[in-house]
Amino acid sequence: MERAGCVVAGGGPAGMMLGLLLARAGIEVVVLEKHRDFLRDFRGDTVHPSTLRLLDELGLGARFARLSRSFLKRMKMQIGDETVVAADFGRLRGPHRHLAMVPQSEFLGLLAEAGAAEPAFSLRMGAELTGLRRENGRVTGVRYRSCGGTEREIAAPLTVGCDGRWSAVRRELGFALRESEVPMDVWQVRVPKAEEGESGVFARFGPGYASVTMDRGDYYQTSYLIPRGSDARLRSAPVAEFRARLSELFGWSPGQLAGIRSWDDVKLLEVTMGLLPRWHRPGAVCIGDAAHPMSPVGGVGVNLAVQDAVATARILAAPLRAGTPSPSRLAAIRRRRWLPTAAVQFNQRSEHEMLLRPALEGTLQRLPAPMRVLQRVPALSGVTAYLGGVGIRPEHAPAFARRSDVDSHLG
Repeated sequence: MERAGCVVAGGGPAGMMLGLLLARAGIEVVVLEKHRDFLRDFRGDTVHPSTLRLLDELGLGARFARLSRSFLKRMKMQIGDETVVAADFGRLRGPHRHLAMVPQSEFLGLLAEAGAAEPAFSLRMGAELTGLRRENGRVTGVRYRSCGGTEREIAAPLTVGCDGRWSAVRRELGFALRESEVPMDVWQVRVPKAEEGESGVFARFGPGYASVTMDRGDYYQTSYLIPRGSDARLRSAPVAEFRARLSELFGWSPGQLAGIRSWDDVKLLEVTMGLLPRWHRPGAVCIGDAAHPMSPVGGVGVNLAVQDAVATARILAAPLRAGTPSPSRLAAIRRRRWLPTAAVQFNQRSEHEMLLRPALEGTLQRLPAPMRVLQRVPALSGVTAYLGGVGIRPEHAPAFARRSDVDSHLG
C-alpha cells in the first residue's frame, strides 16, 4: 500500500494550491483529481488582487502574466435605467489594481506545472475518491479508483477535502452543512462575441430579470439567474424565448445567439450556500467549498478557497513534518478562516435580499439604497473593491513556499 504525508482530495484551486505549498514545505503530498483534465465549462475564472499578490510571493507572477487574461478594473451594474460602479479596483493600492480573468483550466495548469517541479508533489488525474480509511476512529488515508479502474489505497496522517460543494470527503466524514436560503439558481451559456461589443464584466438587473456576463475574449460567459427550483418549469417554454430575453438585455444579434439551439446548450448551476459548524475530525479536514460552498455573487469562491489553502499549509506544515497533526491544530484552520468566510457570506446574503430576490420577484424598481450611496460617493467604490478583491484577513505565502521572481509584477 502506498504511503504519503498528506492526501488532498480535489484538484481545484484549493487542492492544487495546498498541494504546491505542502510540497514546498517538504511534505510528501498526493493530490487526487477525479477528472482526467482541467477543461470544464463555467468554473470561476476571476483571480482577485489577493491571489495575484500571492502568486508574486510564490514566484509565479511572470508565468501567470503569460496566460490568456483580460483585466477588470471597474464592476458596473445597470439596475433598471441607472448605472452604478459597484467596485472600482483602480482605487486599490499596490501593483494589482484589477481582477484578472483567466480560464480556470490555465490557472490550475500553472499550479500543476509548479507542483511538478517539487519532488514531494504528485498529481493523480482521473482518480476518484471512493472512501476513507479509518483506524480506531481516526481517518488514516483514502481509497480511490484510478483512471484505469483499479481500486487503490493511500495511507496518510492527514486527508484534506478540497473537493467542492458536493464534497465526497465531507459526506464520508458525516458532516452536514448549515445551509443559507438562496433565492436563485443560474443558467449558464456561452455567447460568441461580435467584433464590436461591451467588454469587461457587466450586469443587468430589473423587475423580473437578473443577468451577469463576462467578456472572455471571443465569447461572453453569461449567467442568467432564475428563481430557485424553477428550472424544470421554465424549460417547458421554447428556448427561443430565452434567446429573445438575452437579446433584449444585452443587444446581442440572432446570429450571436444561434448557438443556443436547444435547452441542452443551457447549463444549470444549482446554487448551494452554507457553512460547516465543524471542519475537521481526527486525521481529516475540509476547506474551500467543501467547508463553505459560496454563492456565485462576487465571484469570490475561488479566491476564498485559495486563502483557505494558504492558511492550512502554514498551520499544518510543521506538525506534518513532525508526524500527525493534532485535532487542536486542525481546529485552528477553522478558527483562522471563519471570520473572512462568514463576512463574505453575510455580504452575499445581503446582496441576495437587497438586489437578487427583488429582481427575480419583479419588485426591483429603482437602485437599492446602498447603491444610491455608491452613486453619490464614488470613493466608496474603492472600499467595496477592497472588501471583494482583498478581503478580511488576506493570507500571505509562508516563508517556506516563497520564491523570487524578478518579473512577477509585469502585466
